[in-house]
This record gives sequence, C-alpha cells and structure tokens, in this order.
Amino acid sequence: MKLGIMINSDKNLKAITGIALEAVKRGHQVELFVMDEGTRLLESEEFIKLVESDGLKMTYCKYNVEGLGVNIRGLPAKIISGSQYNNAGMIHSSDKLIML
Repeated sequence: MKLGIMINSDKNLKAITGIALEAVKRGHQVELFVMDEGTRLLESEEFIKLVESDGLKMTYCKYNVEGLGVNIRGLPAKIISGSQYNNAGMIHSSDKLIML
C-alpha cells in the first residue's frame, strides 16, 4: 500500500513521524508533501530525518518555502523541491491519504 501524507501545518510533528515510521516499518510506501505552514517543519531535524527511512519520499512546495522564508539550507538531497503538481501526483498515486 502507498500512504500519502499531505502536511499543511507545523503542529503535528509527533503524529506525522509516528504514522510515517510505523507505516514504513510495516512495509508500506510513504510519500509526504509539505506545504503552507507545514514547510516550517523543514527546519526541524527530527522531521527531516524521516527521509533516511527506506520507502519514504518527501517533497515540499517551493513557492510556500520562499513565501514564508523557511530556511532550507542543508536539506538532504533526497528531499525534493516541487510544486502543487507534485502534490496532485501524490494524491493520484496514493492508496490512502492523510492530511495533517
């Protein structure tokens, strides 16, 4: 199963990491799309460490990062700079979708 997690708030770090890591642990693919206020999580070491998990992909909305002035210096290359097109792709290809 592929689980898509759309993140538009910076208020749910523990829930996001818990759900994502448990899904990967159970052998599921996980794709995160980070947008709006959720892009502030890109400044959290705990959040960006998620991309070290096999089976997890993360993309953020470049427009939102620039608009909010989020510091993305030093992000791992595995975290993809994208747009709402990437979000639409994640939604289309996911079996289940969670929005946090």
